Amino acid sequence: MPGEPSRPARSGRGGAGSVGNVTDGLFGNGSLHSGLLDGGLFGADAEDRAERRLAENAPLAVRMRPRTLDEVIGQDHLLGSGAPLRRLVEGAAPASVLLHGPPGTGKTTLAGLVSQATGRRFVALSALSAGVKEVRGVIEEARRRLGHSGEATVLFIDEVHRFSKTQQDALLSAVEDRTVLLVAATTENPSFSVVSPLLSRSLVLQLRPLGEQEVEQLVLRALREQRGLNGAFRLAEEAERHLVSLAGGDARRALTALEAAAEAAAATGADTIDLSTVEATVDKAAVRYDRDGDQHYDVASAFIKSIRGSDVDAALHYLARMIEAGEDPRFIARRLVVHASEDVGMADPTALQSAVATSQAVQFIGMPEGRLALAQTTVHLATAPKSNAVITAIDEALADVRAGRAGTVPAHLRDGHYAGAERQGNAIGYRYPHDRPEGVLEQQYPPDQLVGRDYYEPSGRGEERTLADRVPKLRGIVRGDQPRTRSE
Repeated sequence: MPGEPSRPARSGRGGAGSVGNVTDGLFGNGSLHSGLLDGGLFGADAEDRAERRLAENAPLAVRMRPRTLDEVIGQDHLLGSGAPLRRLVEGAAPASVLLHGPPGTGKTTLAGLVSQATGRRFVALSALSAGVKEVRGVIEEARRRLGHSGEATVLFIDEVHRFSKTQQDALLSAVEDRTVLLVAATTENPSFSVVSPLLSRSLVLQLRPLGEQEVEQLVLRALREQRGLNGAFRLAEEAERHLVSLAGGDARRALTALEAAAEAAAATGADTIDLSTVEATVDKAAVRYDRDGDQHYDVASAFIKSIRGSDVDAALHYLARMIEAGEDPRFIARRLVVHASEDVGMADPTALQSAVATSQAVQFIGMPEGRLALAQTTVHLATAPKSNAVITAIDEALADVRAGRAGTVPAHLRDGHYAGAERQGNAIGYRYPHDRPEGVLEQQYPPDQLVGRDYYEPSGRGEERTLADRVPKLRGIVRGDQPRTRSE
C-alpha cells in the first residue's frame, strides 16, 4: 500500500527444513558458559568444539541472539548515542546495572554484550538455583583473577528478584569495590524486589516491550540468516501478522513460535509457513483484530456500549477479544476510567475508584495478570446502576462558557489574600458556611447572569437517589427560595 515500507523477501536459498548453523557461540567471545570452560579442563580446540555443538543444538531464539550491539533491535532509549547502556557496553562506564523489563526484551543478550565488548570474563548465575555459597564462590574466584592477572569479571544474575535479602547482601561489597561488574536482570520492579543498598550501588535501566515492527524485523531476520532458518521457508503475510501478535513484544516468544511452525511445515515437506500451520502449532487461533483499523474501533465501541447497556457477558466477550488480540491493556483501562464517570457517575461513586485502581494495577503488574483487574472493573461497571448526569452536567456548563455566558466572579467570592484587596471590594461580605450548624447558607455563588441555572440533575438511580432529594434542598437554601424543577 502507498506509504508503507516495503517488506523484505521471505524466501531464499536452501532446501525445505534446512536450518543454518552457528559457529561463533551464543555470545561470540563472551558466551554464557565461557566462565565454566576456561579453568583448564579443556584445551582451546575442545572448548571451540563444545561451543559449536551447543550452538548447533540451541533453540532458534538462542541462535538469533544478537552478537554485536548493532544487531540489537529495540531499546533505542538505552542504546542511542551517549545513552547509558551503550556507554556501558562500549566499556566507557564500568558500573553495575540492574535491567528490568518484561520477558523477551533482551536482558540476557545485553548482559552478554557487556562482557564481550569490555573483554571481561563472563559468569552467569540464576537466582532460581544459586545460593549464597555459589555467589560467594564466584566472588572469591573473581577476586583471585583480578589480583593475579588483572582480569575483571562480569557476573550476570537472572531473576535477581528471587534472591533473598541475605543473598543480595552477599553481593554488596564485591559490587562496591568492583570486584565484579554486576549485571542483574529482573521482570519485577527493582524498587520493590531489590534491597536498597544494592539499588544505590547500581544503575537501574528499564527495558521496554518490543514494538510490532521490531518483532517483525526479528522474525524476518530469523527466516533469512544462515544461523536462523537460512531462507528455507516463506512466511505468509497472515502468518507473520499472527506471529507478531502472539509475541506481545516478547522476541523469544515470537522466535520460539516461528521455529515450531517451521518444524511443522518441514514435517509435511512444505516450504511455506501459512496461518493454519502457525495456528495448529501454537494451539492458538488468530483473532481478527487490527489494532490500527476498523476492528480496533468496532470492538472497542461494542465493549463500551455493552457496559453502558448493562450486558456484562457481552462486555466480557469484547474484553476477551481485545486481550487475546494483544490490545494495549492501558488503552482498555483508559476507556474504563472514562466510562466510570460517563455512564455510571454518581449512581455508584465507587466505579471511578475501581477504574482508576485498575489502571494503576495494569501498569504495575502488567499482563497476563492485569486481565483480572480489567475483568473485575468491566463487571463492576456493567452491573452498576447507570447515570449520565455527570457528563450531561459538565457538557452543559461548558456549552454556556463557550457561548460567552460567564460573567464576572461575584466580589465577595474573589481572593482577598493580598494588600489592597479590601480597597477593591474583594472578599467583603463573604459568609462562611461552617458558621451554620447545617454547613450551608444562603449566598450567591455563580455570576449574575447564571443565577438559577441548573446543570446537575441526579438520575434517581443507585446512590443518586439520595442526591435526587438532597440537591434541590441545597439549591433552595443557597438561593434563598423554594426548590425548583428543571423545567421551571
